[in-house]
Amino acid sequence: MDSTTSPLEALRARIAAAARIAGRKPAAITLVAVSKTHPAEAILPLLDEGQRVFGENRVAEAAAKWRPLREAYPDVALHLVGQLQSNKADEAVALFDCIHSLDRPSLVTALAHAMAKADRRVPCFLQVNIGAEEQKGGCAIADLPALIGEARAADIPLAGLMCVPPAGIEAAPFFALLAKLAGDHGISGLSMGMSEDFEVAIQLGATHVRVGSALFGSRA
Repeated sequence: MDSTTSPLEALRARIAAAARIAGRKPAAITLVAVSKTHPAEAILPLLDEGQRVFGENRVAEAAAKWRPLREAYPDVALHLVGQLQSNKADEAVALFDCIHSLDRPSLVTALAHAMAKADRRVPCFLQVNIGAEEQKGGCAIADLPALIGEARAADIPLAGLMCVPPAGIEAAPFFALLAKLAGDHGISGLSMGMSEDFEVAIQLGATHVRVGSALFGSRA
């Protein structure tokens, strides 16, 4: 890439190359540009280049930032990629087009009530604690079948499975395990891969990659 190539163009090229290596179509991978903590001024260049799927971690931050932006760009799809408290379910259902962090029965109940009240069905990824890390959110692998059943019974649209592998070690085995779990349960969507490992994730079946620093630079 030459010096005139934007970060978004460079990232799209890397996604396309990883897809081709895996024998997949680049259009099968959704880039979620993770704009958490970044101001509207940093997001506008990506919007002007045609990026329309963005990820945020917090409901309040996303509401303040995106309500005015969406007036100018009504076709934006906003994804919640951070943990969600049950008492924020109503706000999340109203604001987001997809939720990547459904990880417990109480949140299934809260989201089902919020969706019924709003008459809006928001697709959700079930977050799996793929590395069994105590400090991370996500459903334990052993509890996943029950959580899938509860989400389906509550009529929550299942977009797929999501994971954040342990830091500092090879991510590929964890991505492969998430893909196997999805296949075992007849689920096709896989939200996995971030700035440092999205190419590996694509080669192992990711349908959604959540990329922030490769687009926006390091967060303060």
